[in-house]
Amino acid sequence: MTRKQKRLAIIGGGVGFLLASVLLVMFAFSQAVAYFYMPADLQTMQVPPETRIRLGGLVGEGSVKRGQGSTVNFSVTDAVGTVNVTYTGILPDLFREGQGVVTEGRFVAGNPDFVADTVLAKHDENYMPKDVADRLKEQGVWQGEEAAK
Repeated sequence: MTRKQKRLAIIGGGVGFLLASVLLVMFAFSQAVAYFYMPADLQTMQVPPETRIRLGGLVGEGSVKRGQGSTVNFSVTDAVGTVNVTYTGILPDLFREGQGVVTEGRFVAGNPDFVADTVLAKHDENYMPKDVADRLKEQGVWQGEEAAK
């Protein structure tokens, strides 16, 4: 092999390595994506079972029911739609009825309830993911400081 051929082989190997790395990273990101939905969105569209999503809104008043062990059933609402959620685990200290919440999980085939594996509660009225806050403002159920203005 000449010097020029060795150099081209090294450059070709480096480009191949970079291409493989980029493809692996892109594949990993596509597997970790969790799309965000509000309860009203789920009334108009079908989410395939076992698809990981985020569900956001307000915890429904009077909907929190403790089951056996650490299982909790509650509803997430946006004043247009309501989705029943089942969660097994320890809820955040700030979790309560009427409070903003974002849950992550999936719908299981044969079960109409959303099965959450993560529950995130907002820490006060000023914090909520922007897309959840915007949707609640559109529907007139926003509880933050801008609602008082």
